[in-house]
Amino acid sequence: MKPRDPHGCAPEQSTTVLLLIDVINDFDFPQGKDLLKAALPAARKIAVLKEKLRKQKVPAIYVNDNFGRLQSDFRTQVERCLQASSPGSVVARLLIPDEHDYFVLKPKHFGFFSTSLDVLLSYLGAKKLIVTGFAADICVLFTANDAYMRDFELDIPRDCIAAETEEAKAGAIRQMKRFLHADTRPSTRIVRKS
Repeated sequence: MKPRDPHGCAPEQSTTVLLLIDVINDFDFPQGKDLLKAALPAARKIAVLKEKLRKQKVPAIYVNDNFGRLQSDFRTQVERCLQASSPGSVVARLLIPDEHDYFVLKPKHFGFFSTSLDVLLSYLGAKKLIVTGFAADICVLFTANDAYMRDFELDIPRDCIAAETEEAKAGAIRQMKRFLHADTRPSTRIVRKS
């Protein structure tokens, strides 16, 4: 993890929060190559957005799958995904968490299911979530749905999510825009509301 920047630490309170869904990922699964191909350009956009939001004191929460390793912790996940042997190391290097970032390990596709995400968002005073990550049609969609059911305002920048196919991504975007009332414009259009 990157060392703590004493001048860039996230505040303890923020109405806007950035969620990074499953971005620390080894992509070592049957469709991993397809997802990785789409995830790399999205990861570059996420990295730019994260830095922009960090300067605005918007906290980032890594909501990451434990990939069936129920005894793992997030730091171990990061170290494993950064290994040169990991297909996803290029993405992990772009999105290495800083010490002041928050993290939540999830056992299933839903970021809120059996995790402390609800408690953490309440602690931060979050009202609006900027949701990024992989895969758009599974973990991003399911987490966004749960967030909508909890009355969060959603920004899901279309250039900061990826799926195994463009069709799957487009379908997820349509669902999130229509049913979750998410703003799905590109990340360059993200405007923080205090």
